[in-house]
Amino acid sequence: MNVQLDALDRKILRAVQRDAGQSLDDIAKTVGSSKTPVWNRMRKLREAGVIGQQTVLLDPEKLGLEACFFVLIRTSEHDAQWQNRFLETLRARPEVLEAHRLAGDIDYILKVRVANARAYDSFYQALIAQVKIHNVTALLSMEELKSTTELPV
Repeated sequence: MNVQLDALDRKILRAVQRDAGQSLDDIAKTVGSSKTPVWNRMRKLREAGVIGQQTVLLDPEKLGLEACFFVLIRTSEHDAQWQNRFLETLRARPEVLEAHRLAGDIDYILKVRVANARAYDSFYQALIAQVKIHNVTALLSMEELKSTTELPV
């Protein structure tokens, strides 16, 4: 269900996407409103599920997670039991930042953050030990050109 947003709602969403830690005063100043209407709108946006959990973005390289792999997975298994096991396996692996089921020749793509190629190999060995996979292709990202969590609102 789509939520109807007006211009002020969109300004608020853009402001909190850039920095959810800023004060209500700062958000109100940025969007050209006062605190009470901004607070009420943010409360309604939370209640509607438009605004979800607030988190902090960490720098993976400063934490020693210098390698980003995109893992392309093809499987010959498509039954519910295999899918549930695969999903449980992915959820249990903190290295997996994103996982998507795809249309086309590739069944799944994972975004995996690890320290280096050796750490990726450990991840890979653990993955194939837990779930039967037909084919895995790992692509190492040489440079991140753009990364954002901001949606175009």
